[in-house]
Amino acid sequence: MRFMRPEFTASLMCMDLLDIKHQIEVLDGELDGYHIDIMDGHYCKNITLSPDFMKACARVAKKPMDVHLMTTNPNDWIDACAAAGAAMISPHAETINTDCFRTLNRIRAAGCQVGVTLNPATPLSYCQHYLNRIDVLTLMTVDVGYAGQPFIEEMLEKIAQAARLREENGWHYKIMIDGSCNQKTFRRLYEAGADVFVMGSSGLFSLDADLKAACDTMKRLFAQETGVKL
Repeated sequence: MRFMRPEFTASLMCMDLLDIKHQIEVLDGELDGYHIDIMDGHYCKNITLSPDFMKACARVAKKPMDVHLMTTNPNDWIDACAAAGAAMISPHAETINTDCFRTLNRIRAAGCQVGVTLNPATPLSYCQHYLNRIDVLTLMTVDVGYAGQPFIEEMLEKIAQAARLREENGWHYKIMIDGSCNQKTFRRLYEAGADVFVMGSSGLFSLDADLKAACDTMKRLFAQETGVKL
């Protein structure tokens, strides 16, 4: 099963934080949503966005926000993120092993779509017993915590495996790719089975100082590399 068209979500940790309102207004007309990275400084050695930042964005944004919880205790963040306007919440599989089903149920009960994220070194088998319960499977193609890292080539087979498992079992999750989505990787990611692309520095924000022009360039490059018209 392949979803109708590829989707693109903007990684807001890569945006110009001095120009938030204008950039969100531009992105609303160009992309499918917003990717909110929440890091606690413990699970990964960085601190980025927050539920309060989400509340500010929600005053302007018309497209949905998905939350990537890079936190040691994701259950501490679920209610706050849902209240701030999250459409989907994705904790790391590595952090919920002892209370996985309770965590996923809590996300659903909060009115959000359920996601789960895997680090590059974590195999799909780690979460195979609940892949049938999720809406979005996010596969990291770089190590967590910092923008601009090099693409990990070995993740292409992992993406293809996730697509095969979905097809073989009739599951419905979308495959989201987080890390180094750009002209160099578009074709391989799409052919492997990616449905949703998290657009950060290399694939979007660094393409042009004018964000509308950067979005146009990104779409042109994706179509050029994949043959898929957007």
